[in-house]
Amino acid sequence: MNEPMKSDLVVQTRGLTKRYGDRTAVDAVSMTVRRGEVYGFLGPNGAGKTTTLRMLLGLVRPTSGTATVLGRSAGDQQVTERVGSLIEGPGFFPYLSGRDNLLVMARYRGLPTSVVDDALVRVDLGGRGDDRFKGYSLGMKQRLGVAAALMGDPELIVLDEPTNGLDPAGMQDMRALVVSLARGGQTVVLSSHLLAEVQEICDRVGVIDDGRLLRESTVAELRGETSLRVRAVQVDRALAVSMRVAGDDGVHVDGDAVLLDLPATAAPDLTRALVADGIDVLEVSAVERSLEEVFFEMTTTQEVA
Repeated sequence: MNEPMKSDLVVQTRGLTKRYGDRTAVDAVSMTVRRGEVYGFLGPNGAGKTTTLRMLLGLVRPTSGTATVLGRSAGDQQVTERVGSLIEGPGFFPYLSGRDNLLVMARYRGLPTSVVDDALVRVDLGGRGDDRFKGYSLGMKQRLGVAAALMGDPELIVLDEPTNGLDPAGMQDMRALVVSLARGGQTVVLSSHLLAEVQEICDRVGVIDDGRLLRESTVAELRGETSLRVRAVQVDRALAVSMRVAGDDGVHVDGDAVLLDLPATAAPDLTRALVADGIDVLEVSAVERSLEEVFFEMTTTQEVA
């Protein structure tokens, strides 16, 4: 993979570490986030995700290591003005309306009031902006938090569990919004425990466990190569042909199916070999490991180690 140029890096950390007494919450994390991508930050509860994000925003001072955001030290005032965030749930005045809460924030940040209604519309709260915040559902509160993060069109948007509390339709809308932000040139870093969601929308991911960054790569690289799945009427004969094509060590039996360690491009040749042997083929399909499978494999191995 080509190394990104420094101008393409929106976030870069080196040996970023945070200790609380004898406990190490974040342990020498070195990560990179590139301009215009959606970066998924994955890890079990207590893995160090939120602490790392808070250090990127300058809300927590690292014990050691460095964090650079938009070419400057994390927490620098000139950086803060170009970053939007939602960390550990939104905090607003309960007796103010959603719109008035955003107006307070806009004035504090020196933004024009016109950004408020635009942000409400983008998160589907345009018709509920005059309702008091205390009457919002959990999902609506989360939407308002994301709206606050979007005001002023920041270059970097950091979202901690942005779909928390949303119903399935709301989750789909939030995923579409995140993708549209990246397509428009903004960079998004999001943490999520919903691995299917990350698999769907993220360009690259970082997997953290016990404070350590285990892997950083594209979703496709993390999931690895595809394999082929064969189902046939004559299972034993299909197994024999599969072993001829992929080798003895490249074939595994999975119930009534045969799995081959071959890429999807090998499907035509395999199908021809099966048919030529007179086998009644029911299915030849590509099988990919889900991000969830890879994630649990990595974190379980880490715990055992």
